[in-house]
Amino acid sequence: MHSFEVYGGKKLHGEIIPQGAKNEALQIISAVLLTPEEVTITNIPDILDVNLLIELLEEINVKVSRPQRHTAIFCADDVDIDYLHSEEYRVKSGRLRGSVMLAGPLLARFKKAFIPKPGGDKIGRRRLDTHIINFEKLGARFDYDTKDGFFHLNASYLKGAKLLLDEPSVTGTANIIMAASMAHGNTTIYNAACEPYIQQLCRMLTGMGANIEGVGSNLLTITGVEYLKGIHHTLLPDMIEVGSFIGLAAMTQSNILIKNAGIEHLGMIPEKFRQLGIKLEIQGDDIHIPEQDLYEINTFLDGSMLTISDHPWPGFTPDLLSIVIVVATQAKGSVLVHQKMFESRLFFVDKLIEMGARIILCDPHRAAIVGLGREQKLRGITMSSPDIRAGVALLIAALSAEGKSIIQNIEQIDRGYQYIDKRLQNLGADLQRI
Repeated sequence: MHSFEVYGGKKLHGEIIPQGAKNEALQIISAVLLTPEEVTITNIPDILDVNLLIELLEEINVKVSRPQRHTAIFCADDVDIDYLHSEEYRVKSGRLRGSVMLAGPLLARFKKAFIPKPGGDKIGRRRLDTHIINFEKLGARFDYDTKDGFFHLNASYLKGAKLLLDEPSVTGTANIIMAASMAHGNTTIYNAACEPYIQQLCRMLTGMGANIEGVGSNLLTITGVEYLKGIHHTLLPDMIEVGSFIGLAAMTQSNILIKNAGIEHLGMIPEKFRQLGIKLEIQGDDIHIPEQDLYEINTFLDGSMLTISDHPWPGFTPDLLSIVIVVATQAKGSVLVHQKMFESRLFFVDKLIEMGARIILCDPHRAAIVGLGREQKLRGITMSSPDIRAGVALLIAALSAEGKSIIQNIEQIDRGYQYIDKRLQNLGADLQRI
């Protein structure tokens, strides 16, 4: 197990480029199973979750070549379906939440799939109902085997259907789109997620020959086709990294330029950080965050305390609420953060309280943060990363704190952020992997 040793309180300076989008990568890489032709994907983030998914594909006999570390060429012309029911597959896929998205393309092309109980972050309940119920409506049959821990899915004939999702699940929407792309007839998906990464998946599939209408809305219409061809696809910049770097700059009073930020795909992210009082300048496709001694949290127009909560796209992403909490600890003013989706994602705040932050955890979904206005700096402590997003939030807190911090269990951070220590060192951070 590795840890980060951090000496905080240093101002950073320079340029940083966000990696390719993790959440898009998991969808796009799963979609290579829809065709026997070559699919080339570029701007792939070199992170544990993505590399694990690529290993899973290799183990079911998908041919993978990597001419560069951030480019991969896939060819799924000889897939070993039987391996999907092996103990080795169950163990490895159970470590990765994103492996559930293999089910849609496997059902579409091979008429069967196996889904283990989901792994990934320990941030609360993450249901598979949206996936499985709508696979059933498309004609799949499923059975859960308590002995082997798999959901067994079979679909000798997938047929289009009118689907109303009980929640706009991003992975659920992606999975259903991939299954419906080769089903017989028309499928409508209402209350579909419409995040940029879902839009990217739809554009990729359309380029492969799929027939998808309504891209960018919550109502998708898909006419199934018999065959999908190969394609070249480039991943978007990771919006969560962009938001993390904005928060990093504010917390450490740094002058940072985020290059190639994918501005048109960021939605509410810049505006929410502006509500925290952070100055940021959009320069083409770059974001400049100037050095700022103090930032003051806005209030609502009637003078009441600001509330920041997560919403389905185009609302604010839940993946950045951990960053918002950390940033608010050193702002002037107060904010209520309402995390609606996951009931365990705020539990990392006990580490921030130990560092000296003034936070009231109201319940598993809400935290009130009283900004210190830099009157009292956070202090370095030893802590452990509970999940990807909280891990980076704690790293940002450590970089702004006085003294030495040790962050353990950084494999969680490595799951979502590539070379994060080296990239922050290039900005001047006093950070070592030990």
